[in-house]
Amino acid sequence: MAMAGLYRRILPSPPAIDFASSEGKQLFLESIQSGTMEGFFKLISYFQTQSEPAYCGLASLAMVLNALSIDPGRKWKGPWRWFDESMLDCCEPLEKVKATGISFGKLVCLAHCAGAKVEAFRTNQSTINDFRKYIMACSTSDNCHVISSYHRGTFKQTGTGHFSPIGGYHAGKDMALILDVARFKYPPHWVPLKLLWEAMNTVDGASGRPRGFMLISRLHRAPALLYTLSCKHESWVGIAKFLVDDVPRLLKSEDVKDIRNVLSVILSSLPTHFREFIKWVAEVRTREEDGSQSLSQEEKERLAIKEEVLKQVQEISLYKHVTEFLSSEKSCCKTILGTENEENFPEFAAHVCCQGAGLLSGMSGSSQQFCCQATCVKCFKVNGDKPVTVVSGTVVNGSGQQGVDVLVPSSQLELSCCGCGPSNYVGMYPASNDVLTALLLALPPETWSGIKEEKLLQEVHGLVSTENLPTLLQEEVLHLRGQLQLLKRCQDNKTGRSLPIKVKRQEARGLSQILNGHIEEPRFVFQHSKLVKEGPHR
Repeated sequence: MAMAGLYRRILPSPPAIDFASSEGKQLFLESIQSGTMEGFFKLISYFQTQSEPAYCGLASLAMVLNALSIDPGRKWKGPWRWFDESMLDCCEPLEKVKATGISFGKLVCLAHCAGAKVEAFRTNQSTINDFRKYIMACSTSDNCHVISSYHRGTFKQTGTGHFSPIGGYHAGKDMALILDVARFKYPPHWVPLKLLWEAMNTVDGASGRPRGFMLISRLHRAPALLYTLSCKHESWVGIAKFLVDDVPRLLKSEDVKDIRNVLSVILSSLPTHFREFIKWVAEVRTREEDGSQSLSQEEKERLAIKEEVLKQVQEISLYKHVTEFLSSEKSCCKTILGTENEENFPEFAAHVCCQGAGLLSGMSGSSQQFCCQATCVKCFKVNGDKPVTVVSGTVVNGSGQQGVDVLVPSSQLELSCCGCGPSNYVGMYPASNDVLTALLLALPPETWSGIKEEKLLQEVHGLVSTENLPTLLQEEVLHLRGQLQLLKRCQDNKTGRSLPIKVKRQEARGLSQILNGHIEEPRFVFQHSKLVKEGPHR
């Protein structure tokens, strides 16, 4: 009996040429001989079919991230860390992507969030000749891959907006190989590059913006160690605008006389949902069933690096100014930052454990489905090392319960944490003063140029300059600055070429690529103060 539904589509040819056809095979052999299929082999090793009709962007990105050997820092299934579509949710809820697809700008943000270097171009920001050069460059290397956003109609195919990676290039006939992730619909196929450009040079009806392409490659450093910015909560649009556009105008319009005035102008004007924007990176793991308190060497190394970054933040002069301002009775930003309730760590710890359980179960962002029965803050020593701070909780949902441990970077403040009493919570996790210090350092250098008094301007430049920062903190700040610039461009629908992040040297070898909550063992991002629209593509 015949079943309802569709079994694939016939590939319209011309203009496309089926990869497995005689002509397609000949194009492949000639391209190999000319050296423009180097990227193909890594991509084909991780070629996958999108698991949902609207997941073409997620499938394309997962395929490229795996081809680049970027460690997601999160378990997929069993003990394996692996990029899967279900893990690509840091910029848009998966349910929303499943319903409407993902936009070009959000996919750019998502690639950056997943730990990749991204250079993105809409067709109105580039030319076909530039596109050809980028295709050639990535086709002759396996260190860079191209994801194209195009309209299927140009190729006489059914459907509208679509994402897929470019698998290779035939220079003689100027044709590109599309590794179509909708494998249930069309096979991989060659298309004329000029026609592919025309398919990209179409307007996404929902956003009113042209489509385009993005170059994805590996970062040369771990993208975040302790702090990160989030574009998941919709408030990021206004906050990014406030930090990049409004803060310079405020400083220019106000007659600030000293550092305290500068901080007051900025911090007293923070948007309501500011707590959703900057987060700090911690690690979460399932509690050992045998009660073992051992840490892997990787975990110990990462904690040590995080604590060193935190120590470096707390040792700079700007941190002291921020701390004094926040502790002032006249400080008017306590409600926004949550500084009045920071001692309420048990409640915060329960929230943290629920979010960790959501991530470990593959339901990141679904912490509301969990209930934390009990939390405890404790310390233990590992092989004579200094005490490690752990927040432990037993989290339950409809399918059972699990023990969750969150490894918390400790500040350099004196603390006693080997019990569960309220007095033991002080100083155990990054607080608003160090989070704000890091963010102020990450503001664009031109932010401060509107300060009228030259002496004060020089003093501020001395406080926020990255030149004299320790290397780890300098890299952390430059990464945050790059994130902020990228988010602002996404907010402006200007997803053009990503800005380079200059660093002195690579530190923390062995750390995986992370951003917006991805590090090497199963862990998640939450922010101390509180634990990223264009048209869809299908």
